[in-house]
Amino acid sequence: MKRTVKILGITAFLSLILVSCNSEPSLQRYFVDHQEMPNFISQDIPVSMVKVDKTNFTEAQHEAFNSVRRLNFLGFNINETNTAIYTDELEKVKTILKQGKYQDLMEFSDKGRKILVKYIGDDDEADEVVVFGSANDMGFAVVRILGDDMSPEKMVALAQALNNANLDESQMQDMLNFFK
Repeated sequence: MKRTVKILGITAFLSLILVSCNSEPSLQRYFVDHQEMPNFISQDIPVSMVKVDKTNFTEAQHEAFNSVRRLNFLGFNINETNTAIYTDELEKVKTILKQGKYQDLMEFSDKGRKILVKYIGDDDEADEVVVFGSANDMGFAVVRILGDDMSPEKMVALAQALNNANLDESQMQDMLNFFK
């Protein structure tokens, strides 16, 4: 009897381990696997280091900004020698972002540049917001926005405010120079 219970316990434990392993690729795994690879640049930026003029922010925009803890940035710079790699990597990221856990927040295109904003969570609270941008002449970039109590609605308002805000671009200069 003890042997049967032991075998059933081990079987249940192994089944639980096998079921809990997720074979879908994740954005976090993609970041870790590619942060040191050629043609990629990676940076983790605590939001406390991002200097933004918040004087014209609304209360909702302040709440959204304060809910963000850090930004993870991963960029791929395209050139004439790596277009095949660019195409493959771009498809990998697009495939990850097509997973059901990523919900659309907004999407727009401008002058051949495509921007896609998605989030993981529900309508009231986002666990993670992802900004994905690509341009065939520059490459692509993925920004994971991580924080606590992030509201998708407020994040859209924050994005619009940041578009008009006074940002200290010297903090982002390494990332900007990477795409030149």
